[in-house]
Amino acid sequence: MHPALTALIAARPVPLDTWRSWWDRLEGAAQGPARDSDRAQAAALLASLATRLPDTATLAALTTSLTERSPDPGPAHPGSANIVGTGGGPATFNLSTAAALTAASMGVPVVKTGSRAYTSAAGSIDLLERLGITLTSSHTETADHLARHNIAFAGPHVYPPALTRLARLLYPLTLKPFGRFLNALGPFLATAPVTAQLTGVSATAPLSALRDLTALRDLTAHAGTHGSGRQVWLAHNTEGADELLPFADNTLHTPHTTIHLPAGSLAPDTGTLADLAPHPGDLTGHFLDALAGRAGRAATHTIALNAAALAIASGRHTHWPTAHATALAALADGAPRALAQRLRTPGKTATALTAARTTTAGDKAVAGV
Repeated sequence: MHPALTALIAARPVPLDTWRSWWDRLEGAAQGPARDSDRAQAAALLASLATRLPDTATLAALTTSLTERSPDPGPAHPGSANIVGTGGGPATFNLSTAAALTAASMGVPVVKTGSRAYTSAAGSIDLLERLGITLTSSHTETADHLARHNIAFAGPHVYPPALTRLARLLYPLTLKPFGRFLNALGPFLATAPVTAQLTGVSATAPLSALRDLTALRDLTAHAGTHGSGRQVWLAHNTEGADELLPFADNTLHTPHTTIHLPAGSLAPDTGTLADLAPHPGDLTGHFLDALAGRAGRAATHTIALNAAALAIASGRHTHWPTAHATALAALADGAPRALAQRLRTPGKTATALTAARTTTAGDKAVAGV
């Protein structure tokens, strides 16, 4: 039994070198009985992580051991931001993707990471496929999309390749039973070349552990691990959603301060979660309407609030009321919808995209991280 697994089972810290040894073993997983043993240990290790979170140092060592194996994204694009949530909260439509497009139309360079659906009707990748918007396949392509459109939707290349090998080793078992843990950790695993990241934390995610992990990673951001230098803002609210909500009391934990945005402080506090419910029967139509401010007042102000947070985190704006007003103006003008339309690839129908999803089991599992 590998030392990483025995330490987790015994609730002992797992240092960085032990995690490195674990991924080295995974890369050399053999066929036959030895592979069966490796598969069993991998499942047991994930089950242990998903059942009981380890200490902060162990989590930090785990994320470092993974991200250091990812291709180096190079320097972060100046003033750029990412928005991604942990999932698992109340069901809403794709608010973070809408906020990303809105912020980009406001002048904020956005590199958006995301996932397939785990608890929601459709994750950001599912939505983008139906819209015909292509994910980037390399950091070079991400830079090209950013230069041309001021936004790039990053594909699986931003996630550690070790996760693909893990998924293939586990097959036919999928990563879905461990999805809640992997989604909570996912925002810290993507090597997006941004200077700031807004991470929404739902009520089902371990906020305290993620705050400790963020603080520890901030202290080691310049220790040589690529992808760890971005400033991470953690957002949560009294409704338990992983987005900022105008009708809830919101809190943002930044590397330097804590920001409180009470209900109604920037936007009208009217509205409920029902106003933000997903529309699986009209996924793309409702989403495009939302990008033009035509999905209801609560949806419009929610998108604007999250886009404003991206503008503040990136340094594009310094005053919340101005950032929020700029986001509302962009939505009223239909600029986010026009941007989404420009990003759509001609001829990529929903049918073709659905067929394209029949990739290897490992690829599909990693896309759901």
